[in-house]
Amino acid sequence: MDAKTIDKSKLPSRYTTVGPARAPHRSYLYAMGLSSKEIAQPLVGVASCWNEAAPCNISLMRQAQVVKKGVAAANGTPREFCTITVTDGIAMGHQGMKSSLVSRDVIADSVELTMRGHCYDALIGLAGCDKSLPGMMMSMVRLNVPSIFIYGGSILPGTFKGRQITIQDVFEAVGQHSVGDMSDADLAEIEQVACPSAGSCGAQFTANTMATVAEAIGLALPYSCGAPAPYEIRDRFCFASGEKIMELIARNIRPRDIVTRKALENAATVVSATGGSTNAALHLPAIAHECGIEFDLFDVAEIFEKTPYIADLKPGGRYVAKDMFEAGGIPLLMKTLLEHGYLHGDCITATGRTIAENMEYVEWNDAQDVVRPANNPITKTGGVVGLKGNLAPEGAIVKVAGMANQVFSGPARCFDSEEECFKAVTNRDYKEGEVIVIRYEGPKGGPGMREMLATTAALYGQGVGNKIALITDGRFSGATRGFCIGHVGPEAAVGGPIGLLKDGDIIDIDAVEGTINVQLSDAELAERREAWQPRETNYTSGVLWKYAQTVGTAQKGAVTHPGGAEEKQCYADI
Repeated sequence: MDAKTIDKSKLPSRYTTVGPARAPHRSYLYAMGLSSKEIAQPLVGVASCWNEAAPCNISLMRQAQVVKKGVAAANGTPREFCTITVTDGIAMGHQGMKSSLVSRDVIADSVELTMRGHCYDALIGLAGCDKSLPGMMMSMVRLNVPSIFIYGGSILPGTFKGRQITIQDVFEAVGQHSVGDMSDADLAEIEQVACPSAGSCGAQFTANTMATVAEAIGLALPYSCGAPAPYEIRDRFCFASGEKIMELIARNIRPRDIVTRKALENAATVVSATGGSTNAALHLPAIAHECGIEFDLFDVAEIFEKTPYIADLKPGGRYVAKDMFEAGGIPLLMKTLLEHGYLHGDCITATGRTIAENMEYVEWNDAQDVVRPANNPITKTGGVVGLKGNLAPEGAIVKVAGMANQVFSGPARCFDSEEECFKAVTNRDYKEGEVIVIRYEGPKGGPGMREMLATTAALYGQGVGNKIALITDGRFSGATRGFCIGHVGPEAAVGGPIGLLKDGDIIDIDAVEGTINVQLSDAELAERREAWQPRETNYTSGVLWKYAQTVGTAQKGAVTHPGGAEEKQCYADI
């Protein structure tokens, strides 16, 4: 069977295009210029997270047009639609960040609703900024129609006084400026040169981490997630994805055939190998949840423990995504991991072939030093580590890539919101050696589990990034560096230990052993829990209220519905 002979009697679009009763439905399609031939073909949803919020998303609509040409060339009928994006760089450091993680689930929900409402047969999803990548992939495995993911591509690096920079440098420049280490003129210049093109943040922050995941998990075509947004070669990947989706329909290869337990382990492996964003420990369990697979933060951390750190990428290293693409791309990374036994090669992918088959003709590039061979790593254990202890019974996560010291102990300095903490940091109202605690910023307590990049970058800019530790039940940006522990669970809003801390409590963190503890007895913690009272929230209506009612723990991905394990019929089988 090929794309020209696909039987629509088994596809969702039969409900809108086949038979006399569907004459009114077809009338709407004719009104948009479709021919009877196009109406009779499979209908492919082309979902884009395009908007004018930030450079991450601005090129997606143009790329979607190329995708549509590829679908049409392979005898499919593309139907384009857009969904939302909340761009973290714009939302960072204020109340807008409460919308970020919530947007992931809204993206997945809105794509599901559009696909269900119009009975499309397959999905190609284009995404740019951080939460839009997992949101789009979540919708794919939830719907389980043939799907291909396309990353819009990374931004090109900026240049400031002869050195390569990213948006991370601008956030840290705010901290430098606050202590007089950067002039007004230099701050004005760096903000104007840091982002010179379309594309998502250029280092191995959350967007590029999840783009790497997309290839490793098998939902994106090889090499497609590495090419920067301005590169014309992106059109070739977009066109090829449009063509390939028709083959997946013909062969009935679905996302849940691709996203298996082994594929999720492959995804966690590339996160750790690249020193990727800690947010992956939130998004991989959420993707797994859509499939009905149990794969939580501790499962992710188990993979991190045994994976070498081999890609010398910012923020802990020297290079950006453009550099890795030009060195050989994500397949170069995957090839060496596969050869040394760190990847499952038998996982099927969106090419219709296995990981091992995709890697067969990938050759190692000795002329580059962006990616090290897996048997000669930068460090023997991964760039991201899971933690557990009496302060985080449900776990926590820390990025250790580029960190010289991975053990810290000090007195707690507690803040009940990011704003409180940022004000203290701006005024340098803290002491070196303290463990700064930001709580009531978890999924329920935020609500929305904000990232803390503005605060961590300010600390780094003030020159104390390695002299304090910071823990939160919220999240950290992929651009965060230093001893910063996120996803501490249970969160403060539900009475977790982080909400019981007092200033001066001694906190011990050991990223080598994977532990995080407070020097309090079980009896003392129990006594404090008895006295603890829930905090009132200002968010008593709207989407943030709704999110807080349904969201689960960070350990399981902060998901908002029962998931694939509870469904009786997925959309693909209607």
